[in-house]
Amino acid sequence: MTYRQLTKEQFESLHSEFAQFLATQSIDVKEWKQIKEEKPAVAEEEMNIFSDIVWEDVLTKTQYLSHFSKTSVNLFKCDADKIHRIAIKVNWDINLLEQKGFEWLMQNPMDNSVDIFKGSKSYTLKRNLELFDLIEKGSSIDNGEVYEYMYGLTV
Repeated sequence: MTYRQLTKEQFESLHSEFAQFLATQSIDVKEWKQIKEEKPAVAEEEMNIFSDIVWEDVLTKTQYLSHFSKTSVNLFKCDADKIHRIAIKVNWDINLLEQKGFEWLMQNPMDNSVDIFKGSKSYTLKRNLELFDLIEKGSSIDNGEVYEYMYGLTV
């Protein structure tokens, strides 16, 4: 398995897609129930394969990631061959996880208490594996609005 198995909630939200996946392997609902009961290892493998397919599709389409903590933000733009990072650190007691703190940052990005760093690097692993690792460490896929706003300020 390349990534990790989808959660129960993720499988539930992708129920029809998983049913189509099983159908491509000529497995109907009745047969799937039988496999789960009689061959749990085979069922697990089918779920793993489907999970990898979903993760690969999602990660391939991912262009931006973000990771917020109480006083810092890491914004990533994920190109095909490089990942670009904007790291923001606020040097006073603020909570960027709360709306009020986030709004303060967006209105005061050039304040003396805000440090902004930019950098880019080529992927050391396969692109999707690196993005998956960032997600597993707490990053979220986003639309890139904050990244592009901050990038525009630092050009």
